[in-house]
Amino acid sequence: MKNKCFCDTGLPFEDCCGLYLENNQKAPTALALMRSRYSAYATHNADYLLETTHISERPYYSKTEILKWATSNKWQKLEIRNFTENTVEFKAYFLDSNGKSQTHYEFSTFKQENNAWYYVDGKFE
Repeated sequence: MKNKCFCDTGLPFEDCCGLYLENNQKAPTALALMRSRYSAYATHNADYLLETTHISERPYYSKTEILKWATSNKWQKLEIRNFTENTVEFKAYFLDSNGKSQTHYEFSTFKQENNAWYYVDGKFE
């Protein structure tokens, strides 16, 4: 039985975000990259999260901090609110380390460079 992808497309993980997280394929759109980054949090893949962050922003992130955030929360659901070619507005639902339900809202900006998409930054509510 194939496990469903964490990003809520309804597709099996290996046919969805697994293509990018495990098979080293490049996400073809900003939306696909955003979904795969959510799945990376759910699977505690800090390397992927750093690799898909735009090089100009990487100095502001630490693998240790990313891993701490990813592992201290239980990722429940991703809801895509809106998207354009290079932006994605979403809500990520999770349980924090105390088991309390939380919602992370973000309006993310992405940039395509050398045929690859990268996360640049996000506005939070």
